[in-house]
Amino acid sequence: MKISKRTWKRIVIVLTVALGIYLTIGVLLAGRGLPPVPPSVVPVDLHGGQVLGHRITTRSWAFDYGRAHLSADGSSGDIDDVKNGVVFRGGKPYLSISAEHVSINTDSLDFTAVGKVHVERIDDPGHRSFDTDLVTWTNATKLLTLSHPSYVHTAGGTLRIDKIVVDFNTDEIHLGKIGGKIEVKHVK
Repeated sequence: MKISKRTWKRIVIVLTVALGIYLTIGVLLAGRGLPPVPPSVVPVDLHGGQVLGHRITTRSWAFDYGRAHLSADGSSGDIDDVKNGVVFRGGKPYLSISAEHVSINTDSLDFTAVGKVHVERIDDPGHRSFDTDLVTWTNATKLLTLSHPSYVHTAGGTLRIDKIVVDFNTDEIHLGKIGGKIEVKHVK
């Protein structure tokens, strides 16, 4: 059986059109599937160590932790069992903080501490401390906010304060509604 020249041309034309349709459909459908997850987007789990939030020249805070779960790029994370946390003021340790859980953002240097949270001013002659269940640090405005009721402990007693905002820029402390009893001594 011999195939004529005309039949060969028809076969070539049909194959060319079929190839053209195949390539056109391939180009149109390209990119519609989900690409595989690159290995660099795997979250990081750390156990026992220190996570630092810092800028190029000054540090804002540091936390010693029991367990940390960080995003792959390290820009955010959750830290559990925070001990010996420090909030810096002017590059020097200012507040000591411990918390059950802290969520951090290392890009903005903000953090939120929840659960049982304990805050103390470092080298405070009055030995004051604060216990609450929510603390928020906003680095851009240098505000430490204790927005839930806080219990302030001093040598003379305990006060309940509905809200406390510490402004590191102006060195002001704004207090909400206060309740409780405390002994005040006159210092000469």
